[in-house]
Amino acid sequence: MKAAEKRLPKQIEELRELIRHHEHRYFVLDAPEISDAEFDQLMERLKKLEAENPSLITPDSPTQRVGGKPREGVVQARHSVPMMSLDNTYSEDDLRDFDRRVREAKRHIDVVSGKETIEYVAELKLDGMSMTVLYEKGMLARAVTRGDGTVGEDVTENARTIRPLPLSLAPSALAKTRLPSPFEARGEVILGRSAFERLNQEREEAGQPKFANPRNAAAGSIRMLEPSVVAERRLDYYAYALLANGRVPFPEHRRVLETLAALGFKVNPNWRSCRDIEEALEFCREWESKRDALPFEIDGVVIKVNSVALQEELGATAKAPRWAVAYKYAARQAMTNVRDIQVQVGRTGALTPVAILEPVALGGVTVSRATLHNEDEIRRLGLKIGDAVVVERGGDVIPKVVRVQTSERSKHGRALREFVMPQHCPVCGGRVVREEGEVAWRCVNTDCPAKLKESILHFAARKAMNIDGLGEVLVNQLVDTGLVGSLSDIYTLTETTLVQLERMGEKSAQNLLTEIRESKGNGLDRLIFALGIRFVGERTASLLAEHFGSLDKLAEASPEELEAVFEVGPKVAASIHSFFREPRNGKLLEALRKEGLRFTQERKAGRTTALAGKTFVLTGTLDHWSRDEAKRRIEQAGGHVTGSVSKKTDYVVAGSDPGSKLDKAKALGVAVIGEKELEAMLQPGFLTSRVRKRVVS
Repeated sequence: MKAAEKRLPKQIEELRELIRHHEHRYFVLDAPEISDAEFDQLMERLKKLEAENPSLITPDSPTQRVGGKPREGVVQARHSVPMMSLDNTYSEDDLRDFDRRVREAKRHIDVVSGKETIEYVAELKLDGMSMTVLYEKGMLARAVTRGDGTVGEDVTENARTIRPLPLSLAPSALAKTRLPSPFEARGEVILGRSAFERLNQEREEAGQPKFANPRNAAAGSIRMLEPSVVAERRLDYYAYALLANGRVPFPEHRRVLETLAALGFKVNPNWRSCRDIEEALEFCREWESKRDALPFEIDGVVIKVNSVALQEELGATAKAPRWAVAYKYAARQAMTNVRDIQVQVGRTGALTPVAILEPVALGGVTVSRATLHNEDEIRRLGLKIGDAVVVERGGDVIPKVVRVQTSERSKHGRALREFVMPQHCPVCGGRVVREEGEVAWRCVNTDCPAKLKESILHFAARKAMNIDGLGEVLVNQLVDTGLVGSLSDIYTLTETTLVQLERMGEKSAQNLLTEIRESKGNGLDRLIFALGIRFVGERTASLLAEHFGSLDKLAEASPEELEAVFEVGPKVAASIHSFFREPRNGKLLEALRKEGLRFTQERKAGRTTALAGKTFVLTGTLDHWSRDEAKRRIEQAGGHVTGSVSKKTDYVVAGSDPGSKLDKAKALGVAVIGEKELEAMLQPGFLTSRVRKRVVS
């Protein structure tokens, strides 16, 4: 081996360390030492060396942040210690009450002053999504979202794309902390103001709905299936907690923050050690007036007991620690005038009125729009076009109208106009309907451009037309490039057009086209469900398909004829009738017919009413049937399967390893049966009362 080849591994590792150093200076410390062009040159040099020597690539190389395969779906992971939420306070008196409770639980006497003191740490409350990151032998091993606090979502590949988050930790820094392996750091995934504005501008230019606020954008981004898309979002991560072997490894919380920073994590520098609650309150007041100058959104301050021993002694309730609390800032308000009211159409087809305002400064931004939610809200406010209103911004991009200043009407003498909700969709011109008991008007045109992406995703779903491979990333590309402008366009796609799309090779295109072609053979019930008719789920679609046997007959049915179908009430019937009265949906159906989809089916043989009117819940693993098969057999016999146990449940079918549903069934006195009993009940002429009597006794 030549001397140059021997030096190559060391040369590559030294280059990686240099790049990590500059990443830390730029993304964590915000103090770059070189220009972007110089940094790019270093990165290109490393990529070239690794491409020429693939055996020397390491998982923590700066080149490996992006490149993981798209996630196949949601993978859940259990937290080592629950990630609890915080109790909120909204006033200084509330915060003093928190301090009183802490002092009453554990009294610390300052022997010098003779006063009771509790030392706190005050930190800015970043408005993002909580995530924990696990490090093994100094390497990032796993990242999990908060989820429900007990179980979160594994987002490791996406987390690797967050530039401030270290892929590996310096051995020298680790040695100084004496942290065991593994350990975890907890913190907040956020999207800074500038990155958020850039993202929303890009979405608006692409005809996509804008995110309501940076919090929603960050949460939605970190949970995406495609790491390369996540990388483009420029997410940030601020750490605020450390755990080793399920416990905080230092005696004070401020030591935790100092250690995290020393390890290379990004830690918000705006935290303060406070000798008592009054100093913490002063910190809260200070940052309420300065928060608009921050590069990210905050919605308050988190106050934590500094002593870890006292934290452990205070413990927690079922939901929140007793040693920490969030002091939430009040939403900001301003007065302005309503110039007009326009109507937007969301992804589900819901029409939302939006007030167009005279621009007004609010919370560091200029506000020119405010949501009015729905027609009923406009009436409740008594709002007219031209009115003076008070708007409130509590973190959302589009603020809301809080109240109308009716006293201003006589002062200005402006002509006021009543708002009238449009009777046709402002995007596609289709019919809009408002179902009984609903507050929103909705466009019923499945191919409405405003809701097309959601329509396609639902149409392709596993329990609908089951077109594997037609996921969110691909659907976005198909619609944004104009290749698909209607559900029926899915069936006109060709290999030639598909391979031109990003990350779509020849083999992937062929597989997708096979899935699309095979979907034409799906039954009528799947097609009805796939159309996305409001209130029509899988079971209702199956009942409709069997009752009418033809999509044409279903489309022609009156509300009365629809209500004659088992389990179809007035609300569902009205929704179905409205769907088929929309001419654009009629054109869609004709286009799908021409593509060869099945519009008819024969009545299923063997349909019985042995279990008619009975409600079942399935729990545990059955020996011979899958849950889907058991559900199908129950419904074939006229029964109904739900996901939760209640007093209305007739039977719980329990297999091996049943969950909490079994306990609830016993508590409510619901009959519990096994697979054999269910099979017996499905036999013609069997009396269900025998089973109930035998099981309960």
